[in-house]
Amino acid sequence: MTGLSALRFHTLHIPFRERFRHASAERNATSSVWVEAIGADGRIGVGEACPRPYVTGETLESAAAFFSAVRAGVLADIRDADTLRAWLAGHAALIDRHPAAWCAIELALVDLFARQAGRTAEAWLGLPETAGRFTYSAVLGDADLPAFAATVARYRDVGMNDFKLKLSGDLARDRAKLAVLRDAGPAVARLRLDANNLWQDPARALAYLEALDAPVFAVEEPLSTGLRAALPALAQASGLAVILDESLCRIEELDGLSPGTRWIPNLRVSKLGGVLRTLALVDAARARGLPLIIGAQVGETSLLTRVALVAARAAGEALLAQEGAFGTLLLERDVCEPPLMFGRGGALSFESGGAGWGLACKPDAAWLREAPA
Repeated sequence: MTGLSALRFHTLHIPFRERFRHASAERNATSSVWVEAIGADGRIGVGEACPRPYVTGETLESAAAFFSAVRAGVLADIRDADTLRAWLAGHAALIDRHPAAWCAIELALVDLFARQAGRTAEAWLGLPETAGRFTYSAVLGDADLPAFAATVARYRDVGMNDFKLKLSGDLARDRAKLAVLRDAGPAVARLRLDANNLWQDPARALAYLEALDAPVFAVEEPLSTGLRAALPALAQASGLAVILDESLCRIEELDGLSPGTRWIPNLRVSKLGGVLRTLALVDAARARGLPLIIGAQVGETSLLTRVALVAARAAGEALLAQEGAFGTLLLERDVCEPPLMFGRGGALSFESGGAGWGLACKPDAAWLREAPA
């Protein structure tokens, strides 16, 4: 007997190997949602998401409240791909307010139903299979200089050459980090900055970027999220492309992007509300001729890495860069064995296979905290 019989909500807390810091947050463990969809046949599908208050306004507590509010409706209404898409469309405004919470539910449902059908998640959703060689960026947090230099050396030693640097807002500190990257020479072939909404004053942002005098092509989220209208002028004055993360969480926000600015959406499955909404935004961005970054929240496990590969494949030639796939380079342990993570040159070769997301995921009980039913 197939079908959906129960849903379980947990929060997931896995320690990091080292603390990760940027302008908006600092963490030493995951802060994630883990959902299990239990079938009438005993099969289990799993889903993950990373609610972030500074990205979508969500917290672990708000995700748990959303789960409790929609659980009965999901159990009653969703039984196949068509009813999943219908539920998604019929509750779009609600999901707009709780995208990460919905993401974990959607991924678990897809995993369960595809496993019951004996098909990959892609085949069950009617999508092309995912296969190829995916290359990831080296992401540098705001670590103290000795730790920062050691991290750069590790990336260099494994042959990674595409870098993203998180700014601190301390000019001397950021200049020192840029000096380390300059000393790495040709190992840093391409560099972009991430300010994580550091500035409320566009003039101060411009002055800071000019003072850095960094060999970069783009800056991510330099201004507070309420100042998106000021980004085109900053882009023109700085000569940099603008990468949109917190400022682009819903598909209709693409319509507000002014022409003449080099916009680069950074699309993360969790913040966008699951794989289907992410794919819709990929298609809409490509139709506008925009290059894309397929990103990741800090602390994602191999499950979200796997799902993001679907979006990266869909991006095709528009894919400018890819982030994530850190696996046990960041996590003390992953929920999946073996973990999906990049190797030499930042490369991850993957071909979809097996049922559902095709991963063997079993979180340690010590990492899970279950919410009340």
